[in-house]
Amino acid sequence: MKHPDRPHRNFYGRLKGKHLKDSQKGYLEDDLAALSPGLVDWDVNPTRENLDLQGLFGGNDTWLEVGFGGGEHVIHQAVENPNVGIIGCEPYINGVAMLLGKIRNASVDNLRIYPGDVRDMFDVLPDASISKAFLLYPDPWPKARHHRRRFVTPEHLEPLVRVLKPGAEFRVATDIPDYVRQTLEEVPKAGFEWLAEGPTDWRTPWSDWISTRYEQKALREGRTPHYLTFRKT
Repeated sequence: MKHPDRPHRNFYGRLKGKHLKDSQKGYLEDDLAALSPGLVDWDVNPTRENLDLQGLFGGNDTWLEVGFGGGEHVIHQAVENPNVGIIGCEPYINGVAMLLGKIRNASVDNLRIYPGDVRDMFDVLPDASISKAFLLYPDPWPKARHHRRRFVTPEHLEPLVRVLKPGAEFRVATDIPDYVRQTLEEVPKAGFEWLAEGPTDWRTPWSDWISTRYEQKALREGRTPHYLTFRKT
């Protein structure tokens, strides 16, 4: 039953794709609950109490990845940054299952997963609690009438700004030129500074970057990745 105070939020992405393997079903049944960041969904947290990030990650910096896809990047960051707590949000359950398998193999303990809409996560993140955020190869929604569904709109950017610490970094990677255009129009208006000083700043991957399967597909199909770095002002 829908909670009466929950705001109406249309969701347009996929929640499930092809048939899950038996092993992936096992990951979801056995591992997902233990990797929860806390009470996020409205049916279990109707008063929208903030998550206890201090208790969750022992006071370490917390990073957020929005839509982690198959989990290649978020698991890489968790392995390379063991003293950072990372929350990954992804409503596509097949991607969640893929990440759970990677977590088993990597044996990391600084990564938590929310298998749902990041807007619900924003509701329960404390103000100025996130040190770095990633938006990597988001759904491009190429048709003009669907551009309002993109993440780089006020509906998503305003709560993102609220939860980021002053000076926090926001990284965006995309191979869609019009997504770059909208990002450069909307993100600075939301309260960010674009840190590029020359063309190489958006053509060159970050030093700690690992190419995802989505990027590899874009490269095979002849599209050019863009790497945009912003700082909350």
